[in-house]
Amino acid sequence: MILKYLLEKEFKQFLRNAFLPRLVVLFPVMVMLVIPWIATMDIKDIRLAVVDSDRSASSGRLVRDMAASSCFILEDVCDSYDAALKKIERGRADAIVEIPSGFEKNLMTEGTTPVQLSINAVNGTRGILGSSYLGAVMADFPPSAAPPSAAPPAPPSAAPPSAAPPSAAPPSALQQTAPLPRVDITVQNRYNPLLDYKLFMIPALMIILLIVMCGFLPTLNIVSEKERGTIEQMNVTPVSKFTFIIAKLIPYWLMGMLILTVCMALAYVVYGLYPRGNVLVIYLFSFLFVLSMSGLGLVVSNHSNTMQQAMFVMFFFVMIFQLMSGLLTPIRSMPEWAQWITVFNPPRYFIRMMRLIYLKGGSLTDLAADFLALLGFVVFFGLWAVASYRKRE
Repeated sequence: MILKYLLEKEFKQFLRNAFLPRLVVLFPVMVMLVIPWIATMDIKDIRLAVVDSDRSASSGRLVRDMAASSCFILEDVCDSYDAALKKIERGRADAIVEIPSGFEKNLMTEGTTPVQLSINAVNGTRGILGSSYLGAVMADFPPSAAPPSAAPPAPPSAAPPSAAPPSAAPPSALQQTAPLPRVDITVQNRYNPLLDYKLFMIPALMIILLIVMCGFLPTLNIVSEKERGTIEQMNVTPVSKFTFIIAKLIPYWLMGMLILTVCMALAYVVYGLYPRGNVLVIYLFSFLFVLSMSGLGLVVSNHSNTMQQAMFVMFFFVMIFQLMSGLLTPIRSMPEWAQWITVFNPPRYFIRMMRLIYLKGGSLTDLAADFLALLGFVVFFGLWAVASYRKRE
């Protein structure tokens, strides 16, 4: 009965604020509708400055192939490397492709020829992907003519009378005229066949929204009552600390479920993205994840004296959670000592669940260890929130 009145107080206090209800609804909607089109790793419109020292038909075709790609914009064909370098220094070009003299001759006689790529790596991601795109274009570039060693033998009618039949040719001659073996590689992108970066970002945005909304708002709850002095009215009531903390957690748990539902609905309606696995697994993990983040927020709020202090402390935890959870950087790419730290990071397990269920169609059996880890965080932060709340008589 006491819990009922406490929940009624929390909801009235939440709805009395004209800003918070709008924030809970409009903020997820704006993030899901805008950010997936902006936060992308698809690099396009890389500006090229080409130095064509060969001026041949083959070099011209290579320049046209690069300009025809949707990833590149041919800024200029320069007369020298220094002129192209000035364009990079002035920010008018992102890469320099230098085609050496004798490009077509070496391509026809040897079947291969070097081409120099100079990438502006101030933006590391743009530089790495730009060089990969250019390498792919040049790897698919066909030579204008096959090298002489691969030319077919002359027809028998054109051979001199004294020439030996093909079967009597020496082994060395056969080795020179035989075609080299080829290995064809077919690449199949699993779980994201078209490499659409929005499919990778949308589950991550849902997680960021839950971290921010269900982490920051509980952090400001108790400490705001401290600043207003209303917490003293609760301290003189017979309400137990456990009941008080439960009444604080339930509204934010409901808020987290609402945010998740809105995000999943927008992901399906706008982007056509839906979970490949069981939706109930997502809600089960979300139930634990929201409670763990809200519990941490209440712990920070209990130990803070002002709202400013609580916000800065929670901001520190939110940044660490996002940077060391595998959300932006794969955990396996981190140093070994950092990988051990991520074991104590709740979003790590929730992120793995979202990508496994949404993109790969996993099951709860595949996530048993992650489920137990999140359950442990719920118990730990919940008990800490109860113990850290000091009820003064």
